[in-house]
Amino acid sequence: MWSLPILNFARFALGSAETTLNHIRAGLEIDMNQHSGRSFWLDEALAADSAAGVESALPLAGDIAADVCIVGGGYTGLWTALDIKAFEPSIRVVLIEKDVCGSGASGRNAGFLLSLWAKYTSIQKVCGDDEALRIAQASDDSVSDVMAFCKSHEIDADIQYDGWLWAAGNQAQLGLWNETIEAIGKHGLCPIEPWQADIAAARSGTAAHIGGAFERHSARVQPALLARGLRRVALERGVEIYEHTPLENLEHGAPALIRTPRGRIKADRVVLAMNAWASRWAEIRKSIVVVTSDMVVTPPIPEALDALGYKDGLTVSDGRTLVEYYRTTRDRRLAFGKGGMAGTFSFGGRIGKEVEGASEHEASLMQAMHKTFPTLASAGIHKSWRGPIDRSKAGIPRFWRLDDRENVVYAAGFSGNGIGPCHLAGRILGAMALEKQDEWSECGLVRPAERDFPPEPFRMVGSKLIRSALAAKDRADDEGREPSGYAKLAMRFAPAGVSPFKSG
Repeated sequence: MWSLPILNFARFALGSAETTLNHIRAGLEIDMNQHSGRSFWLDEALAADSAAGVESALPLAGDIAADVCIVGGGYTGLWTALDIKAFEPSIRVVLIEKDVCGSGASGRNAGFLLSLWAKYTSIQKVCGDDEALRIAQASDDSVSDVMAFCKSHEIDADIQYDGWLWAAGNQAQLGLWNETIEAIGKHGLCPIEPWQADIAAARSGTAAHIGGAFERHSARVQPALLARGLRRVALERGVEIYEHTPLENLEHGAPALIRTPRGRIKADRVVLAMNAWASRWAEIRKSIVVVTSDMVVTPPIPEALDALGYKDGLTVSDGRTLVEYYRTTRDRRLAFGKGGMAGTFSFGGRIGKEVEGASEHEASLMQAMHKTFPTLASAGIHKSWRGPIDRSKAGIPRFWRLDDRENVVYAAGFSGNGIGPCHLAGRILGAMALEKQDEWSECGLVRPAERDFPPEPFRMVGSKLIRSALAAKDRADDEGREPSGYAKLAMRFAPAGVSPFKSG
């Protein structure tokens, strides 16, 4: 690597302290990673790791045995590992990750640390009223727990506790939150409150929002820094992590056998924490559809953001069927994203290059950003990226046992809201993996997969047709027109997760 001789020369020529060298190294990594295929978040997190001397875990080589093998090094896998270790410290937990921890959806998302209150009516329809209330309250607690965990373990994940705005960008989006607020209010609770247009515009920095609903108990987070921090704590707790170790094959049995390119793991219990990549199994694939979400981030623009009045860490997403969302960064950039961009559906559960690298829709993303923030037309793009989202029909996650085998459990269907709920998922999967009989292993989100989406090729064709219709509906809403009958029909077949806050 060409940066190494430069660093050695700096040490010789400047006689600098190790801290100075770390800053030089971090700067070089950031410059190089602007052109990497990773997200801006992961570039930043890996540069911080490099500056701190953190190295990648070695790939698995050889055959080992484990009490529990976790497949996937994102939030779900890491929280599950930590939960298992907290309950039974002596258990041998092995975690494998095909790239580096945090390289999947956990390191590419927008960084909205939210509860499940906005999806309360969807949970209610699946789980019933009492269980929906318990799950939503537990997810609310998870927001506090994640922040407390980061503080106690000195994870600098750039958490800013400034809330989340569910915004309306046109008349059709106004009041989308009313049903949810009313349903929660029957319990005497008000975690989400309506905002008038003047407040929404003042706080979000744009007059494009004509109203909204605000959830105070939520935060902005640098998602990859959180994932890498969880990785550090998991290693400290004795979790064995093998990075650059993709799963090649899983053979059922007692124990199960996990095959990787250079080794095998015999495990009494297996946890599949693979997000959208779990769609490789037909059982899981029939209950989710995988789409991508694309993001851009600007260079630092502190003066421009200050001029807009957007001075804090408020996170914002709108009520489109193909949701648009944005937030600021610690160094005062604007990160802007959109779900379900054209041509970004995965075929037959094969998640590949369509979710990797730079976004193919930078121009469309910037056009949407400039519509929301006209004064930022000259801001430019520092970097773009994309990532997969595992949409479920109801827009909420599902937990179950693969092929009804007691010793292989999985989670899928987070539908674009995973940072907070993945903390809860760790408790659920940990309880299932340890075969505990408690309120989490038997909660309403633990349910068998159903045929919610058709097989290929009908799935791909239908997905593209529905996506086109939903985009047409968004355009009609923006223009104040009545959507076509075709667009209205498509809404009936679209998964609730297409717009993360649409009721199921």
